[in-house]
Amino acid sequence: MHFHSDISAFVPESVVKKVEENMTILNAFKGILKKLGRILYRFKWWILGVVGTVFLIFSLFYPLDYYVEMPGGAYDVRSVLTVNNKTDKDEGSYNFVAVTVNQATLAQLVYAWLTPHTEISTAAATTGGYSNEDYMRINQYYMETSQNTATYQALTLAGKDVKLDYQGVYVLNVTKNSTFKGLLHLADTVTGVNGKTFKSSQELMAYVADLDLGSKVTIQEISNGKTKEVSGKIIELPNGKNGIGIGLVDHTKVSSDVDVTFDTSGVGGPSAGLMFTLDIYDQVNNEDLRKGRKIAGTGTIESDGSVGDIGGAGLKVVSAAKSGADIFFIPNNPVDKETLKKNPDAKTNYEEAKEAAKSLDTDMKIIPVKNVQEAIDYLRSTN
Repeated sequence: MHFHSDISAFVPESVVKKVEENMTILNAFKGILKKLGRILYRFKWWILGVVGTVFLIFSLFYPLDYYVEMPGGAYDVRSVLTVNNKTDKDEGSYNFVAVTVNQATLAQLVYAWLTPHTEISTAAATTGGYSNEDYMRINQYYMETSQNTATYQALTLAGKDVKLDYQGVYVLNVTKNSTFKGLLHLADTVTGVNGKTFKSSQELMAYVADLDLGSKVTIQEISNGKTKEVSGKIIELPNGKNGIGIGLVDHTKVSSDVDVTFDTSGVGGPSAGLMFTLDIYDQVNNEDLRKGRKIAGTGTIESDGSVGDIGGAGLKVVSAAKSGADIFFIPNNPVDKETLKKNPDAKTNYEEAKEAAKSLDTDMKIIPVKNVQEAIDYLRSTN
């Protein structure tokens, strides 16, 4: 018995043709791949260059959802304010310090990781989820309040006639669980609660905190120039207190015969309040507290003269030291209980400042203060 060695004898001719066609296609595809490989090999450096260029452009210019904070500079307060339209030419200076905050690219993140005295934070932590435009707008409200409070406090200490008119509070944000979400908006001014008016935001918050949880509350406000009322309910805030769930800052106006003029375009936030106060006071009181010294510092200012905490204390010490400041004033307040619960290792502004100064090996004196009078007393008693 003989077996046929040609398998095609047992396979239909149509199948054989199909296999041959597929083999032809496969061989053609292999040929294309070889040609493509030779082309890619020939242009490999050009391709790598294009890919590298795209990556470089991405690294340098594409903003990520992170922000980098770095030391900015120290700026003479006289460059942004005048008193009674007069030029202050006395020696020495009061300086507010700045921190530069930029939305980071990949290259900037790498630089920040490798560079001391820089901080990286998420976009949400930095801007509170607001757009860059709204974030700057909020900081302008803080700056406006800081200027008015500094003027009021300086003129009060100098014994001048001055009045601080409380016009309500600017709405800076509305929490997600607030029943006023969608009713109150950024830049609205709350003028009253349940028909009651107040002399400060502290009074307003204290009144609201005493209302029953879940009780109805009616807010009087000015929105886009129109007076209106909106209603919601009292909720429990993250700190355990009752409230309506809004972020706020005082909306005030100063009235006085002393003309204090500010020009702080492009600068925001409340942290220059202490230095504004010292400069205005020194000019109005005709007292040379500077004594030729370059004095820098940071801290918010309240209408009672207390100096409030700020962010980026260590970075601001670096800014002041690099500018050649002789003295640096820093808030000296205890860390609040809520912060310590979340972060037991949290430091005071003064502790942050001392730590930064030590790493710089600077001769600049770090002076802790709780109120503006302490700063004035220090300057009077030293040379």
